[in-house]
Amino acid sequence: MNIDTLLLFISVLIIVSIIIAKISNNIGVPIMLLFIGVGMMAGSEGPGNIYFDDAELTQNIGIIALVFILFSGGLDTKWKHVKHILKPAISLSTLGVLITTISIGAFVHYIFDIDWLVGLLLGAVVSSTDAAAVFSIISTRNINLKGGIKPLLELESGTNDPMAVFLTISLIELITIKEFSIWSLTIDFVLEMGVGLAAGLLLGKLYVLLINKIRFPIEGFYTVFTLAFAMFIYSLTTSLQGSGFLAVYVGGLMVSNNDIVHKKSIFRFFDGIAWLSQIGMFLTLGLLVYPSELIKGFSVEILIALFLILFARPLGVFTSLAFSSYQWREKLFISLVGLRGAVPIILATFPLLANIKEAGWIFNIVFFIVLTSALLQGWPMPFLARWLGLDAPYVKKIKSPIEFSEYEESNMKLINLKISDRNTAYLKKSIVQLPELKGSLIVTVFRDEKYFVPTGGTILEPNDTIQVLADNEKAEQLERYFSKVNE
Repeated sequence: MNIDTLLLFISVLIIVSIIIAKISNNIGVPIMLLFIGVGMMAGSEGPGNIYFDDAELTQNIGIIALVFILFSGGLDTKWKHVKHILKPAISLSTLGVLITTISIGAFVHYIFDIDWLVGLLLGAVVSSTDAAAVFSIISTRNINLKGGIKPLLELESGTNDPMAVFLTISLIELITIKEFSIWSLTIDFVLEMGVGLAAGLLLGKLYVLLINKIRFPIEGFYTVFTLAFAMFIYSLTTSLQGSGFLAVYVGGLMVSNNDIVHKKSIFRFFDGIAWLSQIGMFLTLGLLVYPSELIKGFSVEILIALFLILFARPLGVFTSLAFSSYQWREKLFISLVGLRGAVPIILATFPLLANIKEAGWIFNIVFFIVLTSALLQGWPMPFLARWLGLDAPYVKKIKSPIEFSEYEESNMKLINLKISDRNTAYLKKSIVQLPELKGSLIVTVFRDEKYFVPTGGTILEPNDTIQVLADNEKAEQLERYFSKVNE
């Protein structure tokens, strides 16, 4: 296949996937499922008839995609929202993953008479929830949850991949090398996580320092520099025997919670890159699988998938959150929405490349579990939240037509403020009559789904959103007086 034909196939697959995702989003079908489906249709057993069986290339594409997805996930995570749920999230990301691994291993060993290590390997591969799957469903379905459930799910899915990767690689070594030492594995785990965490914190801080100090002659260099730096964080940490996935997520978290130049444009760029990564990753994974093989092992696959969803995941959640403040309804919801996505499928390529005898069996089961998870856990997520009384009103984010780049030496910021109908102090008054707004520039007013440029005589009405340009000190006063709106 020449380069022109290859580019044609790639572009058509991406365009078709996006169009189908747009149409199907109205009926709530998980986008991940659609992308995989398009890949399967394009594969050797589908109408596309594209033969693809390169597990190593699939793994490499998946790793690169996950770097950008996790970095983007870190950018979308606000420290003030997750710092109070850090302990339960870490417990889910470590103890929860371990319990899931052992549960699946025991089930497969005793029910299907599979070797203990092979069963544990399958458990490790499917043990982590997937950041891409969780982030995409929460954002596309406009899900808003009470309390700290949403940040817990996001933080868990962004931080439990390192544990799953560590267990998968360790079990592969045990199967192929036949060496085992609890002490050495524990030391390796602590070092890997410690190096990953330290590298993410330090390199994230270094990025903030550099991006604010360097004056690039071309604005586009800022996004290119950030893209390269995300890969730098992952590759350097991995070369230091640390967890690159943890480092790149923590690095994104550090960037998100510091002031940097061109912040909005960088965030918007990575949102697009993350979606492109998801599409490319799921399409590739769809190409790699053979649907006929999934059908052959349906009875075994469905039993393992249901055991994971209904027992192993809940056991891991209720155990790891036993001493947390979460109520049983919240724990049940967290248990039932632990989506599996691309990460388990990518991890399933590790046994294939290690030439483990049961690798093909593991890959097919993992792929089936991912499909089942999207259908049984992703699709009903908003309905389950309402049933358990955990859904909260969705607050629509403001998409402003005005952008403002906050340079390091700038003392100005652009904020969106809500005009509440509860405060009569500023209702039905013109902008010029409000002393609180003196010294600030009211750039736009958002009313009835439309923006307009106000004058001093513009009368503010309930539920208006005003976009204000003010110095940092004044902006803080306005945020206390009015209500700040999500951007």
